[in-house]
Amino acid sequence: MSPSGGVTRNTLRQQIADALRDEVLAGRLPPGREFTVKQIAEQYGVSATPVREALFDLSAQGLLASDQHRGFQVREFTVADYRAMAEARALVVEGLFRNPVERVAVRPEGLASIRRRAAEAVRAAKGGDLDVLIGYDLRFWRELGQFVLNPYVADFLTRLRVQAWVFAVHRLRREGMDENVLWFGHEELVEAIGRGDHEQVHAAMHSYYAHALAWADRLEAREAEEGGSGRAEAPGHCA
Repeated sequence: MSPSGGVTRNTLRQQIADALRDEVLAGRLPPGREFTVKQIAEQYGVSATPVREALFDLSAQGLLASDQHRGFQVREFTVADYRAMAEARALVVEGLFRNPVERVAVRPEGLASIRRRAAEAVRAAKGGDLDVLIGYDLRFWRELGQFVLNPYVADFLTRLRVQAWVFAVHRLRREGMDENVLWFGHEELVEAIGRGDHEQVHAAMHSYYAHALAWADRLEAREAEEGGSGRAEAPGHCA
């Protein structure tokens, strides 16, 4: 990545942030990995300023931890963190649909694209293609978020989604994906939203929440068996 005359600093800052986020989501920058502004600037062949800004952006999104003396570190999310993410997401989405007329505006023309994202996410999950699954899953939720009238809520949900994948990705890469523990509710959720079926929306989110908690329980039990080492976690999907 090298700057050109047509690339502004803000554009470069976003490009670097996106590239590093992709590295984290791909598991190539594992939890606990430390690096400095200088290292990243040299890696991408750019100046330190946009790199520093990009790293602070990712820190604000909860993906990195920063230390004045040690630089930056990929954040390590715990099982308790993941459980809290799932609860927060379920509470917010269910709250949105308690009074959807004021909080959600479904655009029928946007549903076709979201349906495709849902189908591709399910297909990738069943095929065990984690990279494709993460990409389509994030697009699915991001496009659904465009129906939310409050942009701060939509942004919050997107950040939770990314953080949940950061928690899950290295576990999935180590243990592999087991179809029996993946959540396949994408398609049901989008159809319920398209129909304006609020009860089914709540049912889909309840299914997601129950699935997430069940996986968290399995992870916690496995870690306890391993003496709290945190090395062995069961496979699953944070959808």
